[in-house]
Amino acid sequence: MRLYAPWEKAFNKIATPFEHFLHAQTTTGLVLMGMTIIALILANSPLSDAYAHFFHINIDLNVGSWKLSHTLHHWINDGLMAIFFFLIGLEIKREILAGELSNIKVAILPILAAIGGMVIPALIYTAINYGGDGAKGWGIPMATDIAFAISALVLLGNRVSPALVTFLVALAIVDDLGAVIVIAVFYTEQIQYVPLFLAGIAFFIMVAFNRFGIHAILPYFIVGLFMWFFMLESGVHATIAGVIAALSIPSRPKHAPLDFTQHTKNLLDEYDNYPVATDHTMHERQKAILQNIKDKIDQVGTPAARLEHGLHLPVALIVIPLFALANAGIAIDFGSISNTITQSVSLGIILGLIVGKTLGIAGVAWVAIKLGIAKLPQDSTMSQIFGVAFLGGIGFTMSIFVSDLAFLGNDALILQAKIGILAASLFAGLFGYFWLRFVAKKPQESLNN
Repeated sequence: MRLYAPWEKAFNKIATPFEHFLHAQTTTGLVLMGMTIIALILANSPLSDAYAHFFHINIDLNVGSWKLSHTLHHWINDGLMAIFFFLIGLEIKREILAGELSNIKVAILPILAAIGGMVIPALIYTAINYGGDGAKGWGIPMATDIAFAISALVLLGNRVSPALVTFLVALAIVDDLGAVIVIAVFYTEQIQYVPLFLAGIAFFIMVAFNRFGIHAILPYFIVGLFMWFFMLESGVHATIAGVIAALSIPSRPKHAPLDFTQHTKNLLDEYDNYPVATDHTMHERQKAILQNIKDKIDQVGTPAARLEHGLHLPVALIVIPLFALANAGIAIDFGSISNTITQSVSLGIILGLIVGKTLGIAGVAWVAIKLGIAKLPQDSTMSQIFGVAFLGGIGFTMSIFVSDLAFLGNDALILQAKIGILAASLFAGLFGYFWLRFVAKKPQESLNN
């Protein structure tokens, strides 16, 4: 008898961790797009003052005489975004240990392309802004928004090969790692060494948990909160705590899965020995068997995998949309927008994301392939790599994040940066999508023509 038929297909679908990752990034991209539009509408409507005031409301945490006070905007960018960076850390760790970055022969092309896609945009931006007020923004065009870029590629369906999607994912993961390093090293104004030392102790405690085989998530969460607070007080951006904490989460199962299959079969056979009650309720022994199976599943799984799977949806539907709502609301004066776009900061970002990313990703990939250092992803062409390079020019989330750090307190430069990011990301996304959809051909199509 089928009791829960409406949900059967959803529960019967089996997806790999990589497929879950792609689905999560596509969801994030679509929700992010909707929230960005809402933010822009609010910022350019009669509700603009209320919108701006809302995110500047102070939220205080008080424990006795101790007080931590920040605006809602600050809590989102330094607090909630730490969860986003924690997820990035888990994804980076997975890719290095078991994903595309674990095999250097496969990883060399996206690694080199990602490096080119970070260095050349930074050089272009620096050439335009050298010696000016906006010189510190060189890290802004280095970033690629993984959610938007992958969403555009996934929407193309079978027009692109799975290997090309994997290439973009690996490239974006390396890009994220580069952005984290840039934020930690170059966008830290003043370091307080005592809190930084305490953050380091918190990290080593988490590493010790890992080495002692502790797989419960709660101890890591508690110590991770302390590490986040110490990092916040140290002057190093607090979100870096998320990436560092992810490195300490166990990525190996507590017990080898060798006997899992036989043990589970024995338990299921025992479960089936009990007759089904007329009201479809379970025997107490059956409940105990199911709990035993769940415990075994947790033991052959890893905390890192559970956390990555469990955090994708909250990050996609809460963290990133709130970040977009708080940061993408730009009051646009359409009468002077042409003047704003031609300012050195906006121009540097636009040329960095569009020209720099394309030259850096596609150019370095072409050179690496010609020199025999790497080879094209299976069932793909250089024309498709060119299209993917354009998608790499969608900077959005990470670029906006870096612009707030680079021009902290300078609203005029932040406005120029965000307008440049929006303009470049929109153009790069549309051009890359239409290039891959209508111009670039898969290898067999090229042969047929």
